[in-house]
Amino acid sequence: MRSEDFSIKSLGPCRIPSPLKLELEDGIPYFNFVSDENKILYEVEKTNGAISKFAFEKAGPREKIYYDPSKIRAGIVTCGGLCPGINNVIRTLVMQLYHNYGVRHIQGFRYGFQGFIPSFKHETMNLNPESVQNVHNIGGSILSSSRGPQDIGEIVDCLERQDIRQLFCIGGDGTLRGAHEIALEVEKRNLKIGILGIPKTIDNDIPFCVKTFGFETAFSKAVEAVQAAHAEAYGNNYGIVIIKLMGRDSGFIAANTSLACPDVNFVLIPEVPFSLEGENGFLNCLEKYLNKKQLDGRHPHSVIVVAEGVGQDLMGNTGEEKDASGNIRYKDISHFLKKQILNHFEGKIPVNVKLIEPSYMIRSLPANPHDAIFCYHLADNAVHAMMCGKTDLIIGYWNGHFTHVPLDSMVREKKRIDPRGDFWRQVLFSTGQSREMFFNPKT
Repeated sequence: MRSEDFSIKSLGPCRIPSPLKLELEDGIPYFNFVSDENKILYEVEKTNGAISKFAFEKAGPREKIYYDPSKIRAGIVTCGGLCPGINNVIRTLVMQLYHNYGVRHIQGFRYGFQGFIPSFKHETMNLNPESVQNVHNIGGSILSSSRGPQDIGEIVDCLERQDIRQLFCIGGDGTLRGAHEIALEVEKRNLKIGILGIPKTIDNDIPFCVKTFGFETAFSKAVEAVQAAHAEAYGNNYGIVIIKLMGRDSGFIAANTSLACPDVNFVLIPEVPFSLEGENGFLNCLEKYLNKKQLDGRHPHSVIVVAEGVGQDLMGNTGEEKDASGNIRYKDISHFLKKQILNHFEGKIPVNVKLIEPSYMIRSLPANPHDAIFCYHLADNAVHAMMCGKTDLIIGYWNGHFTHVPLDSMVREKKRIDPRGDFWRQVLFSTGQSREMFFNPKT
């Protein structure tokens, strides 16, 4: 890692005094502006006596801004899967731009990046305080969404035609990669258009962000599903319920749900491969768990939480089939596990196996209060960064502070659970499952 990995691009010098009223009438500062020299350390823990010198720019309002608010047009787009909190972010962006900075022209591009492409004929939406006033009460996205890349040149052509000088891209990994490509094309054409990403992914797999919005709503609702699953499993002799949660390449929702709800007996995540057969295989561990409950005089039942991307190797997924976004189309682990469990216990134990998949219900919900507040902070800091001419970045959250993270650094990797870290150890202790059931953990 190099120190310049965290440097932020700028469209030019800031010479316009900020319209924010951050001082009292007597001239004593009431709220403080933030300087580009304010840094948030990447690492705060000392290792071998050394402290990391790498640091992020701290987010927040600057004393001088780049854009003249009365002369600019801003754009907002939402892409990818739905997620609790999207409308909260849209609302705050509009309110901050309009009321605090005086931006009067804000366009919402419909159906993701398709909204920029003339052949799709999607109309834009005029956004103002009246049109977004109550959108935080509903789930989904008022701008709708789509998956898959679009021609970057056509997107930038659209921005030029409509005289858009600021573009806020709300989305996950694929969206932010697209935003970075748009920023590079804008730079290549020497245009003064700011491109800023607001990370949105239920999976919580964006690097340099401790968490992303919608994540807490997702796993808090997933806990409710686990509680229902536990009642269902307990209601049958040898009842087994498999709950499939979001998490293509990372298991944060599955692991956090399991840690928050001790009714979970097994949790399977993509970061830690496992085997089905053998002494330490999942099926034998499940059988020993049920038999021990029976021997102890307790009601034999089990709740199993799986992330959607787990076990693809066991199902022979070669990765050749892709979705519209270019991601590997994953096979259904829950139906696969159900079949394997039934085959394993046939003639041994009369298990009753049921499946629950609450993903589509969870991702379409409005944000819970904690996520709503987090959305507000993200969008608030996004507007401040954009107004002072920063571009090709996202708003991150690191060591308790909101930060500026270059898109170039973000798109290089995904965040994963450390199989050798304290968090995974705590999950294993909570569920009681054996570490020996897993092998060759991914790092």
